[in-house]
Amino acid sequence: MKKIINEPSNFVEESIEGLVKSHPDIYAFAPDNKRVITRAKKSSNKVGIVSGGGSGHLPVFTGYVGKGLLDACAVGSVFASPSVDQIASAIRNADNGSGVLCVLGNYGGDVMNFEMAAEIVGSEGIKTKTVIVADDIASASNEEKLKRRGIAGMIFVFKIAGSIAETGASLEETFNTASSANNNIRTLGVALSPCILPEAGKPTFEINDDEIEIGMGIHGEPGIKREKLRKADPLIDDLCKRILDDFKLNDKDQVCVMINSLGATPLEELYIISKRVHENFSKLKIEITKTYVGRYATSMEMAGMSITILKINDNLKKYLFAKSECPFWNN
Repeated sequence: MKKIINEPSNFVEESIEGLVKSHPDIYAFAPDNKRVITRAKKSSNKVGIVSGGGSGHLPVFTGYVGKGLLDACAVGSVFASPSVDQIASAIRNADNGSGVLCVLGNYGGDVMNFEMAAEIVGSEGIKTKTVIVADDIASASNEEKLKRRGIAGMIFVFKIAGSIAETGASLEETFNTASSANNNIRTLGVALSPCILPEAGKPTFEINDDEIEIGMGIHGEPGIKREKLRKADPLIDDLCKRILDDFKLNDKDQVCVMINSLGATPLEELYIISKRVHENFSKLKIEITKTYVGRYATSMEMAGMSITILKINDNLKKYLFAKSECPFWNN
């Protein structure tokens, strides 16, 4: 294992401390819990937006705290759910009296702990609603899409939920708009090499140097197909076809695209991928309104990438493109 770290057991605490010290105008520690990150300047008179999940995926989850995005985030250990107490703290710190919307990925531990935290803060008078992002088409069929994992698509939901909340919309309105975004997102990725967890010191999975796995999860969950490495264009054609077969878009639809590195895949390769995605959608006369290329949801140093498609309308576009303040998101 080669990592620029100190003690593996301090990895999470030191990384989030560095995040806060590097961007003190954006992030702050919650006064009651050092595993909860809040905005440096607390908002008022708006619905709070909260997320949380395991470390090892920056910028997800913690990096998306900021104006027009999240109000607070509960930080779990590497690839582990935050605790009920941490989540409850995040909700309390995000609450401005208008209720709190929780946006999280569809992982068993996260869902269970958020449910219990919502019950605790509910008994204290804080009203919550929850949107569970489930955009990974490799993890379940369209008929069972509520079982799908939540991956890079959750960032679009963070942004849209955060932006409508800034307008003073009610908890119900914020929930409905975030749910609309969630229902119109599909993601599919491919892994080329594993990552190494600091405390484990060994790869999360094994794969041969000449192999890739389509649909592998960001924690090393099994994908849908392991095959020999192909050239970029036929691989991206395959991924686009799988997404479009699931999504059923037509030439009247507009989409936003996210080309996301899982950690080690460089920008040059992402732009080769983006070029081919644009060519696929152009052939079908589906308009790509905006393309996001970079590291948005990672898995430590895993090599690989994901393609996320958001079907967008004028309402979602307004909130997606609204101004925000975050080191990891450019409008």
